[in-house]
Amino acid sequence: MTEADNQAAKPTHLGVIMDGNRRWARAQGLKTVEGHLRGYKNLRDLAIYALVEKKIPFISAFVFSTENWSRAEEEVSYLMNLVLRALTEYLDEFHEKNIRILVLGRRDKLSGKVVKAIETAEAKTKENNGGTLALCFNYGGHAEIVDAAKKLIERGIKVEDLSEEVFASELYHPEVPPVDMIIRTSGEERISGFMLWRAAYSELLFLEKHWPEVTSDDIDYVLGQYAKRQRRFGK
Repeated sequence: MTEADNQAAKPTHLGVIMDGNRRWARAQGLKTVEGHLRGYKNLRDLAIYALVEKKIPFISAFVFSTENWSRAEEEVSYLMNLVLRALTEYLDEFHEKNIRILVLGRRDKLSGKVVKAIETAEAKTKENNGGTLALCFNYGGHAEIVDAAKKLIERGIKVEDLSEEVFASELYHPEVPPVDMIIRTSGEERISGFMLWRAAYSELLFLEKHWPEVTSDDIDYVLGQYAKRQRRFGK
């Protein structure tokens, strides 16, 4: 297989639904929050591995959904602080590795500190071209589509001018391409609203492991499985 063939067999955009943090913690006899902490550390490690070592151009991760606000107040508060911590503590490392950070989702309901951290991370890394980590935070697939429709209405778009390409231009960070493969951990087999527009032709792969248990070997396995898929796009 040539180098060109190898590159063609890699996904441009790998999406990750990081499930099982709480179940992993309970299995270890730990508090739920310890599972979330381990999960975020694992995201840092595996994102760097996939982007830098495996040279996947885009990695997206579902870190907090619009539905997650219904969880216990203590857990939500911890997750907000954890995201704030991750965006600040890991920022220099991602920047040094030439990784761009994007955050997809609504900014409403977020604290001023969290919004500021998002803006700082995106601004600091905007010129980086060594791979993009897109964090889906306060994100919902339906919400993204509704928000895009609202923007088009505000633009006064005419019916005859509306196309899939025009609609996609108003998605959160429209430069993020369609997802080639979505993986979900912890044995659950659903996408839970993740990247609904971009997932139209995504390959799906479900892993039994809880997210904190996933390793670089599992990423290699995922990429190997992707290389075996035949993507027809309806043809």
